[in-house]
Amino acid sequence: MCDAHLSLCGECDLLQRSPPLPPGGSSRCLRCGHRLHRHRPASLDRTLAFALTGLILFIVANSFPFLSFEMQGQRTETTLFSGVADLTEQGKGEVAAVVFFTAILAPGLQLLLLLIVLAPLKLGGGLPPAYPTLFRWFKTMVPWGMMDVFLIGILVSVVKLADMATIIPGTSLFAFVILIFVLAAAQSSLDPDIVWERVPLPQRLRRLPRADEPVLGCDVCELVLPATEAVRDPAPGSRWMAQRRARAETRRANERLRCPRCGDILHRRKPMSIQRTWALVLAALAFYVPANVYPVMTVTSLGQTQSDTIFSGVVFLLEHGMLPLAAILFIASIFVPLLKLLILIFLLLSVQFHSRWRPRDRTRLYRITEAIGRWSMVDVYVVTILVALVHLGNLASIQAEAGAVFFCAVVILTMFAAMAFDPRLIWDAAGLPGQDLGQDLGQDLDPIRDCAPTRAQAQQSAALPDQLPAVLRQAQDPSWRSTAKALVDAN
Repeated sequence: MCDAHLSLCGECDLLQRSPPLPPGGSSRCLRCGHRLHRHRPASLDRTLAFALTGLILFIVANSFPFLSFEMQGQRTETTLFSGVADLTEQGKGEVAAVVFFTAILAPGLQLLLLLIVLAPLKLGGGLPPAYPTLFRWFKTMVPWGMMDVFLIGILVSVVKLADMATIIPGTSLFAFVILIFVLAAAQSSLDPDIVWERVPLPQRLRRLPRADEPVLGCDVCELVLPATEAVRDPAPGSRWMAQRRARAETRRANERLRCPRCGDILHRRKPMSIQRTWALVLAALAFYVPANVYPVMTVTSLGQTQSDTIFSGVVFLLEHGMLPLAAILFIASIFVPLLKLLILIFLLLSVQFHSRWRPRDRTRLYRITEAIGRWSMVDVYVVTILVALVHLGNLASIQAEAGAVFFCAVVILTMFAAMAFDPRLIWDAAGLPGQDLGQDLGQDLDPIRDCAPTRAQAQQSAALPDQLPAVLRQAQDPSWRSTAKALVDAN
């Protein structure tokens, strides 16, 4: 990103001007601290090289044995996919589908989509069909790729089996470990702005909004545009209703707005955010108890059978002196899901009671829920690896149990709950509705200040109240608080 342009913060909805950035520089929202943009030097070349390397490693990691289990002269080998197949055979198809998607499909699609999108940019040819849609799919896949979490599951599994048999690493394991770092490097070096800037836009979409003109921001490509310029897409069933309703207002109400650049659906706020988040949180709470009470797996060794819960797995690691792994397993599988549910409940209640307490800190809490939720998949991956490795009949075998299904449901439901919650409602409830205030802006957009570059954040923090847009200070007026209350109540 080399030119200044408007940015609409996705976490507090503040409209501001994003300044030109030096190489390696980044900018954050003045109000909530959310990172808006980051300039990554040589992004195209580096990301393309990492993506190509990662795709080769991905093929190797899925083509050769991953781990081998040797006990009393008998040996079994497993690949990444064999754990998925074994879970399916044991009647745990739901868990198998989640493991396949998060550990195999999502990382592979990320690498493939990156190559499809970036290669034409490097070669200088025409853009491929559905170019914006492909990159939008890539961004959708990013939070669901959990190869790094899978690696922790491997370490825990090896420790659990160390006393039972000999574990031999295979070729795929080394490729898998390298792939984790390569994929992380590809994501870190990617500058999305260089991709979206190649998508042609008509000049009318590049103009500054006029006074009293509502503005929409795309969550995917971060395009800020007047609401009147959004693409109207008839919602499902609207054509059928249009044949029976003559009024144009009814047809217009049934239309969805789409981003003209990436095609994503545009919303001022996530539809029914509070209701959907509550539903997902309550469902996760209902599954959390059986997930920790029921065994996640049953181990048979030399004719003796033992059932393990999540907590007993932590105790096992402690008894064998593996304190770091025990701490990781306890935090990821017991503490993190509960913490995430408590934070979401706190945020929901604070919004519904129109709390004005520290909206910036509550927004930080929301970021925590997004960042930590995926790490709870460790126990699910441990069960998958052990089931794939240990199947020697009465000599040694491991069976996945109901607890693994419930725990997998808790992890997925909490991730969906964090995605359903709209952090902009925190600021609406506090009487700071953000870009709604922008409707009072003049054409010159003088009240819109430059967002703060990261390197200058410390120096600017003391003067932050003076740097906020002038219209933002109008939020103290009761009329603005009533507008924000209406937005919250609507959700």
